Amino acid sequence: MNLTLHVWRQKGPNDPGRFETYPATGISEHMSFLEMLDTVNEKLEAEGKEPIVFEHDCREGICGCCGFMIDGKAHGGQHKTTVCQLHMRSFKDGDELTLEPWRAQAFPVIKDLMVDRSAFDRIIQSGGYVSVRSGSPQDANAILIGKEVADRAFDAAACIGCGACVASCPNAAAMLFTGAKITHLGVLPQGAPERFRRVQAMTTQMDMEGFGYCTNHGECSAYCPKGISLDVIARMNQDLLLAQVVTRDEVRREGGE
Repeated sequence: MNLTLHVWRQKGPNDPGRFETYPATGISEHMSFLEMLDTVNEKLEAEGKEPIVFEHDCREGICGCCGFMIDGKAHGGQHKTTVCQLHMRSFKDGDELTLEPWRAQAFPVIKDLMVDRSAFDRIIQSGGYVSVRSGSPQDANAILIGKEVADRAFDAAACIGCGACVASCPNAAAMLFTGAKITHLGVLPQGAPERFRRVQAMTTQMDMEGFGYCTNHGECSAYCPKGISLDVIARMNQDLLLAQVVTRDEVRREGGE
C-alpha cells in the first residue's frame, strides 16, 4: 500500500507552521496508523531529515496520548477508536491523508502533531479527586452501590482525557471531559460530600483555561473514542445549578446576605 501524507510541521508553539508532503510506501494493511508513521519516520531519519513528532505511549487505546486529526476527523473518525487502534486496512492504496494537531486555544502546539494538554491536568487538580483516607482497602461490600449507579460511574470514568472532544467541537469546549470527571465521582457515595464544591471548582478552572462553551452540537460524543454520553454534560450543569442553591443556603444559615 502506498499513501501520500500531508503533515502539519511546526517547530514550537510560537513558530509558524505549514503542511509538508511525505510518501508512505510499502505500508502493510495490518499496521496501526502509528506504526505507519514509525515507518515514515525511519525513512526520514535515514535521509537525515527530522522525523514527524507525535505523542504516544501505551498504543492500546488506554492512555489517550496519541490523538490528532486525520482528514479533519479526530482519531480518524472511526467509531470508538483512537489513532493507535486505527489500522491501515481502513484506507485504500493511493489515498492522500491530511494530518494535523488538535486545534484549540487551550491546547497549544508543542511540535508538529503534539499538543500541550496540561489544561486537562489542571482541571483534575482543581477538584477531580475524593478526599478520603488512603490506607488499607475496605471490604467489597462495606459500601453498597447499586448496579445502575456503578455502571453510570464506570461509563463516565472510561474517559481517557485524549482531547478529541475539544478538537472536534466547533467551540473547542471541554465540557464532555469535565462532565465525565465530575459525574464518575459525583454519583458515587464516596464522592458525594464534595459534590458541589467539586463542580464549582472544576468548571471555574475549565473556564480559566480558555475552553469554549457547549452549544449542543454533539460532535464531542460522536468522536469520543470511549463513547462518553452527552448525559455527563447534563449532569454537570444540574450539579452546578444545585451548587449555587446550596451555597446560598449555607450563606443564609451563617447569617450572611
